[in-house]
Amino acid sequence: MTTHDPDRTATARSADGTGISGSDAIADPPRSLGSEPAPAPALGAPAHPWRRFVALGDSFTEGVGDPDPDAPNGVRGWADRVAEQLALGTDDFAYANLAIRGRLIDRIVAEQLDRAIELRPDLVTFSAGGNDLIRPSADADAIAARYERAVERLVATGATVVVLTGVDTRFSSGFKHVRSTVAVYNCHLRAIADRHGCVVADQWGCRSIQDARMWADDRLHLNPLGHHEVARLVLDALGAPHTLAPMAPEPVRPQRWREARRDDLVWARTHVVPWLGRRLRRVSSGDAVSPKYPNPVPLRADAGASAGAPPATASAGTASVAGTATAETAAAAGSAALPSPSAVPSAPAERSPSTMSSSPAEPTAPEAPSSPTD
Repeated sequence: MTTHDPDRTATARSADGTGISGSDAIADPPRSLGSEPAPAPALGAPAHPWRRFVALGDSFTEGVGDPDPDAPNGVRGWADRVAEQLALGTDDFAYANLAIRGRLIDRIVAEQLDRAIELRPDLVTFSAGGNDLIRPSADADAIAARYERAVERLVATGATVVVLTGVDTRFSSGFKHVRSTVAVYNCHLRAIADRHGCVVADQWGCRSIQDARMWADDRLHLNPLGHHEVARLVLDALGAPHTLAPMAPEPVRPQRWREARRDDLVWARTHVVPWLGRRLRRVSSGDAVSPKYPNPVPLRADAGASAGAPPATASAGTASVAGTATAETAAAAGSAALPSPSAVPSAPAERSPSTMSSSPAEPTAPEAPSSPTD
């Protein structure tokens, strides 16, 4: 199994859009979120050391808030974007996404951890605990302890493990109250990453997504612009070349007080009340949802999209699996075998989400993904 290059990532403890935390030097430092992306390497050039990427988590990693009717589960997301970029110039790269919306950390570990290890990845992203933290009785210390036990098992495989911190919710009227709990959890995550040599993608310090225009109507999930920015954050944390340009939402007129309160009431009726109903019924929005890519597959971008298309004019496009139409077809091919080089397109292109002035419509799902439960 291919392992990561310690000179590139062992000292890269954080990429938060402003630089590296700590005093360690790094041979190839990540770029800031405001910088232009490095050009994609030519085919055949070793862009990075990873060949099999597995993503674990909840709705954030599944891609809820970033609708794509042609993708499994009807969503795309930051992890798909990362996989598409890592596949550029790499003829044997494969990607699995085990994340399911609504999952608390214990179910993520119980349902996804063994499967992820079984797939023998050399790159893993692990985002968990967000749904636990928004519960009134959340214990950030206990959640972090469970998170670290899972990290220990992932690191033991020799894979590069990326830890994603929680977002600073100071800007969010709906989730500002959990800010201190998230901050405590993030302190644990950074310490865990330091103890185990993980890469940190620091969303708390990623200022570009601390903007309501980067979020869907439910105020909990990122919209396509936000997912795009997180993909850039993760790739920069890894020090991986990519073609993703910074995204900026269109400016909007500041809301008057009455308008803001009206929107708060609509949000509560549309998203909070259904969430409370599910809590009372002890059901989750992900109960009838399966992982979008349970087995490693080669992702390619829409052949009609241009990697360099301006964010304001590029169409959303659709991701597809080379040689397969759905995740079920990929599963039939077997989980152990890597895709053959011939199954991977010669020059995939990143698809830029269209610029938005309002949040996108949510994809159809057994339960509305745009609810404050994930």
